[in-house]
Amino acid sequence: MPRRGLVLAVLLPALLAGCTAGPSKRPPVVENDEPVSSAPASSATDVPLPPLTEPRSPALDWADCDAQTRNRLGAEAPGYLRFSCGTVMSTLDDPALPGRVQTRVSVLKAGNGAIPLVVVNDVAGEPGTLYAARLASVLPPALLQRFSLIGVDRRGTGESDPLSCVPEDTRSQLLNQDPADDDLEPLLDAARKAGQQCAIDLGGAQQAFDSWRTAGDLEEIRGELGVPKLHALAHGEGSQVLISYAARFPDRVGRFAMDGIPDPSSDTVTVLGDLAAAQQATLDAYGRAVGQDAAATVNAVVERLRAAPQVLPGGAVFGAGTALRAVVTGLADRTRWSELARALDAGRAGDVRGLAAFVSPMLNGSDVAPSRLDATLATECNDTVVRMPADQIAGLTTQLRGRYPVFGGLVTQRLAWCLPWPARTESLPTLGTSGLPPVLVTSTLTDPVTPETGTVRAAQQIPSAVRVAWQGAGHGALGSPCAAEAVRAFLVDGKVPADGTLCPA
Repeated sequence: MPRRGLVLAVLLPALLAGCTAGPSKRPPVVENDEPVSSAPASSATDVPLPPLTEPRSPALDWADCDAQTRNRLGAEAPGYLRFSCGTVMSTLDDPALPGRVQTRVSVLKAGNGAIPLVVVNDVAGEPGTLYAARLASVLPPALLQRFSLIGVDRRGTGESDPLSCVPEDTRSQLLNQDPADDDLEPLLDAARKAGQQCAIDLGGAQQAFDSWRTAGDLEEIRGELGVPKLHALAHGEGSQVLISYAARFPDRVGRFAMDGIPDPSSDTVTVLGDLAAAQQATLDAYGRAVGQDAAATVNAVVERLRAAPQVLPGGAVFGAGTALRAVVTGLADRTRWSELARALDAGRAGDVRGLAAFVSPMLNGSDVAPSRLDATLATECNDTVVRMPADQIAGLTTQLRGRYPVFGGLVTQRLAWCLPWPARTESLPTLGTSGLPPVLVTSTLTDPVTPETGTVRAAQQIPSAVRVAWQGAGHGALGSPCAAEAVRAFLVDGKVPADGTLCPA
């Protein structure tokens, strides 16, 4: 049952800046995925990286949650890691009741480094506390000697006050629309039901879920951590929160690293075309890696489900649309490619349980583990100003489906999701915030969530950004030892890499 009055915010595009010019004509290449050399930045900056200052009089109370976190991870974490949990109360910033209502934001500390490094994940991905715990297990141990990762469950997600306003059957309808279906009305009907129920449950707070207000949560967390500057690392769409933070609180920006950034272009056709192309390229890379004819396998599973959709425990329908969303989720996490291969092989034989596991966090929800779809819907719709008419959505879908047969019809569906949602009235921040210290941006050559083309466009608009480009596949570059070392050297040692540095796959 949806919970009224929940105050959870999502993220809105804002901007970050750093300090250096564009990439040189011949960017340095790091051989054999070894650590990035500390080559000089491509141009001098007027604003140096802020020093690392230990907390003074922190107000945040931490409680041991080591055993619970290891259980949530579902995998063994290094013995040197310790996990603690806490809660921060932040102003909801409800447009209807400004400053009156507070929301609970859950945080997790991984490691014992003296300097807090706030970690923000995609709103559609794992809750930030779980993502930070998992990230702490793979980042260079030297980073954890200096920093503690502070994972944040964004408003409406994870163990923060959950956003749960979309009826369960409506979630299934939103996720399961067949991308090959020319009739958009069932999808639009589901979107209307979702928007109406969220408006009833949330009232004026419906539009309080955006990146701009979530940046306010990070400022509250910074204050309770007792540090003068916010040092932070964001993954994918989570970068929009740091961008917003830089626009709102430029004098409190510390060392920022962003692992992929959503495309800031206002050209919807180009943005969604690049997204479908990136998903297709990742599918091809996945197929080569696991030795599977990936496109043929996916098409076989989808056609089987078109002929005979299955009903999952709980009543959700698992058809062609849900299956393709499961594939994209699996492609995003390279560590799960073997699992995806097994799930697709099973799906060809009619067993979709493995594929269903990839989308279960979006389909199913409870007060303890809210569905990731609700907060994703609110965040993405509040963070965009585009409301494309239904006939234009249909035309764009046909166009992209012709160019990208597997994913072209899928990437346009969120335009329909947001069509009934209240239009954003505030202007979006630009990416040109000036006077900030260097910002490190990492991109991935074949990223099915934040395509490299979009990350490049975003970095080019951030005056002080420097980019390290990993030539690999999957969502985010931190799985590359080379890129991870570049991030460590930037955050810990203050070494700004040359803009355009390449990390081979």
